[in-house]
This record gives sequence, C-alpha cells and structure tokens, in this order.
Amino acid sequence: MSDGLSGWQEYHLNEIYTFASGLSKSRDQFGFGFPFLSFKDVFNNFFLPKKLGNLANTSIKERLQCSIKKGDVFLTRTSETQEELGMSSVALIDYPEATFNGFTKRLRPIGHIDVWPEYTGYYFRSPYFRATVTSMSSMTTRASLNNDMMSALKIMVPPLPEQKAIANILSSLDDKIDLLHRQNKTLESMAETLFRQWFLEEAQDVCEEYSVSDFADHVKENVVPAKSKSEYYHHYSLPAFDEGKRPTLELGSEILSNKYKVVEYSILVSKLNPKVPRIWPVSSLPSKNSICSTEFQVLRPKNIKLYGYLLFLLRSNDAVDALSMAASGTSGSHQRVRPEDIFNIKTSLPSLARAEQYSNMVMPGIAKTCSNLLQINILEILRDTLLPKLMSGEVTVIN
Repeated sequence: MSDGLSGWQEYHLNEIYTFASGLSKSRDQFGFGFPFLSFKDVFNNFFLPKKLGNLANTSIKERLQCSIKKGDVFLTRTSETQEELGMSSVALIDYPEATFNGFTKRLRPIGHIDVWPEYTGYYFRSPYFRATVTSMSSMTTRASLNNDMMSALKIMVPPLPEQKAIANILSSLDDKIDLLHRQNKTLESMAETLFRQWFLEEAQDVCEEYSVSDFADHVKENVVPAKSKSEYYHHYSLPAFDEGKRPTLELGSEILSNKYKVVEYSILVSKLNPKVPRIWPVSSLPSKNSICSTEFQVLRPKNIKLYGYLLFLLRSNDAVDALSMAASGTSGSHQRVRPEDIFNIKTSLPSLARAEQYSNMVMPGIAKTCSNLLQINILEILRDTLLPKLMSGEVTVIN
C-alpha cells in the first residue's frame, strides 16, 4: 500500500447516477406477488441479499419503473433520526421482476463513468460519506433526503483497477467474518439439536424436576464506575449484544448509572422482551473490570460442569416460552421479567450425570464460538479502520 490520490476524481452523484423513487402501496398489497426490496433490506446490508424475502402485488409498469439491476445503489431517504438516513445497499446481481419500497431512493449508473458495484457498496457506508449525509439532512418530524440534496453529495472515484482492489481487500475481510458467523450458527444449532434430542424427544419416564435456581447462583454485586472515572471497563450492554456480542470499552467517567459485576463462567440473561431472548455466555473475562447493564441478570453455575447444560436450557424454546408468559409491561417491546421468573424456570432430568455429559460434549463448541466472536471483533475493527482510509485515498493499494 502507498499514499496518494493519483487518478482519483470527485463527482457529484447526479453526474454518475439517475435518481428514482420506489413504490408506496397499501398494506393489503404485500405478502404475495413479486419480489420486493424492503427498507430493512437496505438498512441492514452493505449489499442486497441474494434473495429478497418480501413480496408485493405489482403491475408490469411498476416493475419496469422500479426495477432492480446490478450496480443500483439504494439509499434510505427518510428516517426517524439523522443517523439512520442515507444508509445504503448495492445490488450485485439483477433481480428480475423485483421492485423497491418508497422509503428509499434508487441510484442507477448512467454508464459513462466506471463505478465498480462492490466499491460503491463500501464507499456509501464509509464514515466520510455517512457524515456528509448526516450534516446536510433536514429535520422536521422525520429526517429526509431529497433529489437536490443527493445531487449535492459527492463520491470519490479511483481508477477502475483500484476500485476493484479496494473492494477485494474489504470483501475478503467480510468473507472471513461471514464464515465465522456461519460456523458459530452451525455449532449452536448442533448443540440445540442435541439438547432437544436428549432432554425433550428422548426424555425418560423417570425424571426428577429441577429449577434453574438448583443449578445457578444469582450474582448481584453492584459496581459504580463513576467512582473510578479514569479506569476502563468492558461493558456488556443490550446494544453491545445486538451489535455482535462485543462488550464496549468505556471510561468510568462515561458510565453514569450503576452496573452489575460480570464474573468468569457467567451467563447474562436479559430481563427485557423475553420473546427475543438475549442470552450471553461469558466463560472468560476480557478484564477484571467487566460489568453489565442491570437489564441483564448474572447467573453462574453452582457446578461449572453444568455450564453448557444451563446455557442451552436458558436458550431452549421451553425457557423462552416460560419467560414470555411471565413477562409484564405496557408493550411487546418493553416487557420485562422478574429475576425470580428466570430462576423458577423448570426442567426435568434423568440424572445430573446426564446433564454433565451433555455439557462436556458442547463445551468445546461454546469455547470455539467465543473464540470466533473474538476473531470477528478483530476483523470488524480492522475492516472499519481500513474502510475510511481506503475510501478517502489516505491509503491506496496500487502504486
């Protein structure tokens, strides 16, 4: 790699793309018909999924006007917050007969300037472009992005070989991240299948009933990070769980509320919205200053040999259903369970030895999953560090 911007050109978006709005249809026109690109598909992906998961009843005219072809860029044009505005996703293939939603804008290459789709996928998600969108968006009741604003936005375009080289570097990191995610999903699926077979489908007639309280202690040690303002803490929060199970590193001065201490071989169980379970195994600690949100309850097995069994018991459908039934609150997304509801979850076992045998079998997979998450975090940090440098030309890949 070397420094320099040789051959790079800056263009306004309307010099490279035409702009088009998507379809706004009534709710009864969805769920059947032809493939449809949703707001979430754009918001959640650098590149469009190979198969669109939504359907809409569309006419031939609508499918022609709102088509999706390789190289098309989609930007979210309206959102509740400025930070969510202008999120992009790029089509890497043609989507026959598909259309896109009215809350996004389609940018279609005019064709006289070469732009590599994989390069644009990363460029439009770069901190540089995202900051530009945020700074110019208008706020009324919702943030919005119109054609005039998009015309004022700019894109840096290197020579085509360099576009491809930049995209290859970043996509190779994403491919490794995706492989590790798929490996984790496979390991967890195997452990869940084994749990279901051993303790549900092949359950013996003679079993003894237990509660989670028989297997786990409730760790409730309070920590006040604000009292140690200059110390760093690894913070296990709900957003950190949702964004990849990566605890954030924060100064004590930045953490204003009390937290719980996270201990080795603990399992964090969220009280919030149990229909979407957040069960976070922490078999080893990144530092002694490990804390979690009080939305989590910290459970630690009384017998470490039962760690794997306890983890997949808490992840089981029966446990999720039990907590969902016990939850109370004003809305589905803000329902909570009491700590005692977690510890009252019931299970039946032919013997504790059987649970220990299960744990012994799944613990290597749990360790591998945690190791993979660490690698994913490192690769994401590397990708997110390289992304703005490559897209700004601060670091280039061709002399």
